[in-house]
Amino acid sequence: MRKFFIKATGISAIFLGCLTSCHEDLDLSPTNATTSAIAYGTPEGYKQVIAKVYGAFALTGSGGPGASDLGGIDAGTSDFLRLYWNSQELTTDEAHIVWNDPGLQDFHNMNWTASNVMLTGLYNRIFFQITMANEFIRESSDAKIGERGITGVDAENIKKYQAEARFLRAYQYWVAMDLFGNPPFITENDPIGKYLPPQIPRAELFKYIESELLAIEPLMVASRQNEYGRADQAAVQALLARLYLNAEVYTGTPRYTEAITYSSKVINSGYSLKSNYRHLFLADNNVNNTETILPINYDGVRTQNWGGTTYLINASINAAMNPGAFGVPNGGWGGVRATKNLPLLFQDYSGNTDKRAMFFVDKLEMDDPSAFSEGPKVTKYRNVTSTGSTAPSANGTWTSTDFPLFRLAEMHLIYAEAVLRGGSGGNMNTAIGYVNALRTRAYGNASGNVTSISTDFILDERGRELYWEGHRRTDLIRYGRFTSGAYLWPWKGGVKAGRAVSDTYRLFPIPATDLISNPNLKQNPGY
Repeated sequence: MRKFFIKATGISAIFLGCLTSCHEDLDLSPTNATTSAIAYGTPEGYKQVIAKVYGAFALTGSGGPGASDLGGIDAGTSDFLRLYWNSQELTTDEAHIVWNDPGLQDFHNMNWTASNVMLTGLYNRIFFQITMANEFIRESSDAKIGERGITGVDAENIKKYQAEARFLRAYQYWVAMDLFGNPPFITENDPIGKYLPPQIPRAELFKYIESELLAIEPLMVASRQNEYGRADQAAVQALLARLYLNAEVYTGTPRYTEAITYSSKVINSGYSLKSNYRHLFLADNNVNNTETILPINYDGVRTQNWGGTTYLINASINAAMNPGAFGVPNGGWGGVRATKNLPLLFQDYSGNTDKRAMFFVDKLEMDDPSAFSEGPKVTKYRNVTSTGSTAPSANGTWTSTDFPLFRLAEMHLIYAEAVLRGGSGGNMNTAIGYVNALRTRAYGNASGNVTSISTDFILDERGRELYWEGHRRTDLIRYGRFTSGAYLWPWKGGVKAGRAVSDTYRLFPIPATDLISNPNLKQNPGY
C-alpha cells in the first residue's frame, strides 16, 4: 500500500490537481486539461484516481507540503488529521495547546464561534474529500465503465474501488455528522458545478450513512485481504460499530445491540491484537500490523505535509526532550501537551506497570496555560522503528508513522460498553475478557486484569487505550461529561479549575462563510 499510496502523489494533477479552494457551493470542477475521459480511460487510471481519493487524507495539496487544496487556511494546518485531531482532542482533558494561531485557543477555552478558521478549514476539508469521492463514484458507474470498454476482472476491480470510495465518503459524512450535526448533503447524483446542496438533519444523515455501509459491506474486499492502507470489509463493520455506539447521541434512539453485532464481526474477522502496544505508533507500524484495520499512511520522504503524525510528534516535544530520540532530529516544535487528568488515569503514569502510559512530565500541574514547560507531554508517537532505527525523513522533521483510524482494540471496548448499556447478543464474561486482553498486553501479565467492569471504568479504559487517537470529544459527549460540570479538567472553559459550559458546544457551528453562501442552511442552535 505504501507503493500504491506514494504513486498517487505523482499523478495528483488528475482531474483535481489544480483545485485551489473548497467553495461553499461545492463548485469543484476540474480546471486543468486532464479530462475525466483521460483520467478514467484505463483500469490503471481508475486505480491512480482512487489512490488520490485516499491520498487526500494525508496530503494538503498537489504542490507538496506548502500547497493546499483549500482556500482561507494556511497549508500547514489544512491536513485532515491535524484539523480533526484538534477538534477531538484540544477540546478535552487529553490535550492543550500553547500556540496562539487564530482559532486554536478557542478549543480548550470552549468559546469557538462560526468564524473559527480551524473549524472552517475542517468543514471545507471534509466536503472537499466528499466531493472527490462523489466524482470517483460517478465515473465508476456501470454505464461509465461500459462506455470505456472496460470488462472482466478490470471492471470487477473498479467496482471494488467504487465501494471503497463510498466507504471513504460515508466516513467523512460520519465526521460531519459527529462534529457539525446537520451539514449540507450532496452525492454523485447531484448536479456538477454551481449547486447549493440542501441541509440534512442529523438523524436523517445517520440513516444514510447506515444504509450506505450496509449496502457496501458485501461488496468490499474481505477482511485482511486488501492492500495495506485500503479499506476492507472490517473497516465498514468497524465504522458501523462506532456509529451504533453513538446512535443515541445522533438520533435519540440507542442501538447498542447493533454495536455488539458489528464489533463482534470485526473481532472475529481475522485481525488480532499486536503483542506490543508501543509498536502500534512507530514508523514501521505498516509492517506485520495485525491490529490496525485502516490507517492514514504517511511517508517522511515522498509524501510530506505539516499535519498528520509530523504534527503529533513534533508538537508534543521540544529541544530539551532530544528530538533525535523521536526520529525528528531537526524538529521538536513544542506546543501541545495533555492536562494532568490524562496521566492520572494510569495507576503509574511513568509506564513501569501499564506500558500504555507514555509521558514526559517535568511539571504535572499547568498553572500557566501558555507555558510549554508545564503539563505532561505525550510521547506515544515516534518516527523511529520497532528496532530503534530513525525512519528516513526528507528534512529531519517529516515522519513516516501511520495513524490508525480504526484498530481492533476499539472494537473490544465498544463490545464491552454496549453490553454494559444493555445491548443484546453479548455477555459480561466475554466483555470482561476483551477488556482484560488489552490490560494483559498493557501490563505484560495478568496483574492488571479486572473481575468486573462498569461504564465509568470503560470510559477510563478508553482514555488509557485510545488517548490521542481522536476519540475523546465523542466519548465525553456520549457520557454527558463534555460540557457539564460533572467532569472537569484544568482550563476547561478557560478557567484553571475547569468549569461547565453551554450544551451548545456539543456541536460545532456551521461556518459563517457557508451560511452566507448557501441559503439552504440553518445554523445549529445557540450560535
